[in-house]
Amino acid sequence: MKRTEGHKIAVLVLPGAAPLDVGITFQVFTPRDGVPTYQLTHCSLAPGPVPGRDGLGFTVEAGLEALADADTVIVPGYRFPLRPLDQRVLDALRDAAFRGARMVSICTGAFALAAVGLLDGRRATTHWRMAPALAREYPKVQVDGSVLFVDEGQVLTSAGVAAGIDLCLHIIRRDHGVQASNAVARVLVAAPYRSGGQSQYVPRTIPEPLGDVFAATREWALQHLDEPLTLAALARHARVSERTFGRRFVEDTGYTPMQWILRARIDLARELLEGSELSVDQVAGRVGLGTGANLRLHFQRVLSTTPTEYRRTFRWRDPAAS
Repeated sequence: MKRTEGHKIAVLVLPGAAPLDVGITFQVFTPRDGVPTYQLTHCSLAPGPVPGRDGLGFTVEAGLEALADADTVIVPGYRFPLRPLDQRVLDALRDAAFRGARMVSICTGAFALAAVGLLDGRRATTHWRMAPALAREYPKVQVDGSVLFVDEGQVLTSAGVAAGIDLCLHIIRRDHGVQASNAVARVLVAAPYRSGGQSQYVPRTIPEPLGDVFAATREWALQHLDEPLTLAALARHARVSERTFGRRFVEDTGYTPMQWILRARIDLARELLEGSELSVDQVAGRVGLGTGANLRLHFQRVLSTTPTEYRRTFRWRDPAAS
């Protein structure tokens, strides 16, 4: 993990691009106070007008040459993803990936990445309605149409519409840490973090108002991370059986209750490491993980780094103070 000040992002706006998907990239990555900047360029086959979907169009400032030196390439969703793409687009995407650029898709943008073989042998997602088509057209891709986004390292894919916000915030978290991502989420009035494993769409078999109860219990748990939190305690707060709570929790979040609690504790630890002077042992106590050794163990398992290295990389510096 490393900071990416001046990191170049090329957003490939294909004909029929979805307006919201394209807008997400501008809203999330546009420069703002207190957040390390990205250099954002929207491009297509050539500079100028590009027809969009839903009666809206775009005017982009660059052609495919923008992909040649981009650190990250994002392909928003577009109409008719089963139609062949211009060979020049395929070549530019393939060259960018071969050069080592991070390749990202939103919604049906996954079809463009799949068309050049970038998803072969990898897990990937797209809008749940298009997931069967992606799996059928590209059998080498491990399609998971149930999740919000998939991070495979160099290649990241997201489901449709709002899931693109989740993925872009995840990228900022990966590049710059929790506080930077949360700052952007506050400006967007978006959820600071929804896990990639959270379900895109869940058919409800119980009354919808119960969803408010589970959301309240999750919020309560976030305020009590420094305390012992068991499945029994969570179910008791929600006033349902442990079995019902566990089943519904997985449906809502993609994690078991204890997996979710662990990740919430690690996220809080990340914030404290970025923005406080607390020692690793003190951070572990504040987030309910007991000892520094326990915190180090979970950091290594979940983030593949140590608390000390994470602090060194993502130590928050207030721009106003410099």
